Amino acid sequence: MLKKNFSGFIFGFISLLLLGCDYFQQSDDRKVAVRVNDSYLYEEDIQALINENTSPEDSAIIVSNYITRWATQQLLIDRAELNLPQSQQNEFNELVNNYRNELYTNAYTDAVVSRDLDTSLNREDVEKYYELNKENFILNEDLVKLRYINLAKNSNNLEEIKRKFERFNEEDQQELLDMALQFKNYSLNDSVWVKTKSVYDKIGPLSVEDRSSLLKKSNFMELQDSLNVYLVYVNDVLSRNEQAPIEYASATIREILLNKRKQALIKELEKDITKDAIKNNEFEIFN
Repeated sequence: MLKKNFSGFIFGFISLLLLGCDYFQQSDDRKVAVRVNDSYLYEEDIQALINENTSPEDSAIIVSNYITRWATQQLLIDRAELNLPQSQQNEFNELVNNYRNELYTNAYTDAVVSRDLDTSLNREDVEKYYELNKENFILNEDLVKLRYINLAKNSNNLEEIKRKFERFNEEDQQELLDMALQFKNYSLNDSVWVKTKSVYDKIGPLSVEDRSSLLKKSNFMELQDSLNVYLVYVNDVLSRNEQAPIEYASATIREILLNKRKQALIKELEKDITKDAIKNNEFEIFN
């Protein structure tokens, strides 16, 4: 009977809710829509769930589901407060307060520090950190420098493209760029270290079994599938457990150095805010 009456109340309320938005404009005072013990759900909370583009049928479902979820959650919370040991409740409350405090302090310090943080780093800063911490920059995966072109198997100038791709002098590079519209995919910058995983993702026919060929310096490879030809030239290779090159490690080093600056600014901010509080009689320690 209680369940039936509760369901009838919900759908009766929904029917009133959907008569028109003017219903919510009658008063600025918040009106209670649902009560569970000492917790209240207000009409303005429910109004925010729907808009004029929502059909009455969909609105009824949305509101009904929301009310049921809200009521169930409140009932569970109330039962938990009645049945859980007070020591556990105190622990939860402390965790909630600590999390709230962290959200506030982190948001404030981030806003202040972001304003004052100098994000410019010169090459010397990066190189110095790299030299002092080389042991921390060991590769955990293979890297390669390579160039590749993916084009249709029936391309009529395939042999010409292969010659230019392998020889790759300045004139060849420019002419290949001029031809790029006929390539399905390509990268001619073979001076950047990339992870072998990303190479496998880009070049479909390249299998793990081809690893020995991929990890061979100054090596040309021609691969095919049913529709495409893949031209690959491996310019240089670094294997896992080797020293990571500085150009590859520099992004990580920049992040480390900027984080150090950020932490220093946060400490300075904390120190200054405490000094100001003491000076303005906002912070006292009583013996």
